[in-house]
Amino acid sequence: MRIPFETLKAEFLRILLKLNFSEQKAEQCAAIFAENSRDGVYTHGLNRFPSFVELIKDGSVLSSAEPVLENTIGLIEQWNGNLAPGVLNAKHGMDRAIALAKQHGIGCVAIRNTNHWMRGGTYGWQAADAGCLGICFTNTIANLPPWGGIDPRLGNNPLIIAVPRAGGHVVLDMAMSQYSYGKLQVYQANKEQLPLPGGYNQAGQLTTNADEIIKSARMLPVGFWKGSGLSLMLDLLVTILSQGKSTQKITEGGKESGVSQVFICIDNPDTETNRQLIEQIVAYTKTSRPDKEEGTISYPGENTLRTRQQNMQDGIPVSELIWNKVQAM
Repeated sequence: MRIPFETLKAEFLRILLKLNFSEQKAEQCAAIFAENSRDGVYTHGLNRFPSFVELIKDGSVLSSAEPVLENTIGLIEQWNGNLAPGVLNAKHGMDRAIALAKQHGIGCVAIRNTNHWMRGGTYGWQAADAGCLGICFTNTIANLPPWGGIDPRLGNNPLIIAVPRAGGHVVLDMAMSQYSYGKLQVYQANKEQLPLPGGYNQAGQLTTNADEIIKSARMLPVGFWKGSGLSLMLDLLVTILSQGKSTQKITEGGKESGVSQVFICIDNPDTETNRQLIEQIVAYTKTSRPDKEEGTISYPGENTLRTRQQNMQDGIPVSELIWNKVQAM
């Protein structure tokens, strides 16, 4: 079934107001969840909303908490998120990075003691909409084995890089595993095979079976050892810059709470030279011959724009089961 964007957002808003969010916070939070589903990231929109509500009810997410600036080192700001809603802390962090970039050319905001930011790409689009180059990353609970290992010791630490572009921003939003855990759950629920191997079964063999990967807890890092190394480096950077919890400390707490995040912005003047450079790179990439008949080459973020347009026109696809669950809240 499909429902209009405004209907989805209004339902989120109704529930958040019942949970004692202020009107401003409820509006921002509802918009982010609805926009995630609008853009096709259903695992971090409607599908994740019931879990978000449970975290509020059990005290893991504090609806009235506010982030507090604790330290400034040059153009780096260090904030304490105080376990406020992760989506609001992340939006605030990117807002501050944008402000620093507009004033100084570059800005970096690191935040500790925050919560899951849902779709990381949200904050890449936010930076690009403000005319900035954006980079942000977060650590997570340990859910990815290091290369050559069996036990999860790395976070599936998302990395987002965004470049503003008049014809559609270029936004890379990637986790450190071949498929995010949420995407594996979608394939598992639909009883579908992954297009490419995404992890290992319990016998240690690469598989396209999402159910087997979830049971073994052995997701495949992107680029094999390279993704493993990148995940480790992101955890080091985000922990040092924020002075917050590492993946190890988050994991020892038993749940994914109190994570650390970094938001970096570089002002990107909208000059003819910059526009030409961006268009040349995008256009050259698209000159590659497709590997399949009628195939297309897309830049990061292009399919998001296509999905956004379709979902705004036709309504957002939702799971009837989850939609009914949310309506009953």
